[in-house]
Amino acid sequence: MAAAVKNGAGEQPYERFLRFGPETLTEAELLAIIIRTGTREQSALELAEQVLKLARYPQEGLLGLHHVTLQELQGIKGIGEVKAVKLKCLAELSKRMSRAQASQGLNFHSSGQAAGYFMEELRHRETECVVLASLDAKGQLLAEKKLSDGSVRMALISPREIFLEALCAKAANIILAHNHPSGDPTPSRADIELTDHVRELGEKLNIPLLDHIVIGDNRYVSFREASWFQAG
Repeated sequence: MAAAVKNGAGEQPYERFLRFGPETLTEAELLAIIIRTGTREQSALELAEQVLKLARYPQEGLLGLHHVTLQELQGIKGIGEVKAVKLKCLAELSKRMSRAQASQGLNFHSSGQAAGYFMEELRHRETECVVLASLDAKGQLLAEKKLSDGSVRMALISPREIFLEALCAKAANIILAHNHPSGDPTPSRADIELTDHVRELGEKLNIPLLDHIVIGDNRYVSFREASWFQAG
C-alpha cells in the first residue's frame, strides 16, 4: 500500500487543503496532492520534495520545473511517465498563468514594459525564438504568437505570415520580439533588414510595427528606443 501523504503534524495535505485552503500549503504539499501516491519507502510529500530539488536557476520552485526534463523527473523512484507528464503540465500552467497575470495592465506602447514581459520567457533559451505580439489601439495585448522556435534565421521569417496573424487577431499595432542565445542583444543585419521590411509593409496595411525588441541575457535592445527604424 502506498505511504500516506502527511506533514510534520501527521495531517495529510489534502485534509489541510479542505480545512484551511490552498494558500496554507507549501509548494511541496501542493505537489504531493498532485502526485497523490508515494512508494513503500517514501510518502508522496517526500517525493514532492525530491521533485522540487530538481528545479534550478533561473527559477526555483514550481516555475523552475519548466526547465526539468521528463527523463529527470522519471529518474526519481516513484515518478513514472504519467506523474512526470502531470508535473510538466502543472509547470506549464503555472508559467502561462503567471504571464497572463503579468500582461494585465501592461501598456505595450512602452518598450520597457514590453521587454520586461518577454524577458523571462526568452532570455534563457538556447535557441532563437521569434514572437509576434498583436495589440489593440490602446497598447493592450490581444494575442501572442510564436513564429519560430529553433534555428530558423530571422532572414527566413515571412512578413506575410506576420501580418496574416495580425489580421486574424484584429490588431491595430504589432510588436516583434526575439532572443539572441549568445546573450548579446545587439541586432544583426538580418534583424535590421526584417524590421525595416515589416515596418514598411505595416504602414501600407495600416497595422504599424511599434517596436522590435531583441532580448539578451537580462538586457535588451529596442529598435524604437534606439531610433533604429529607418525612414521609409
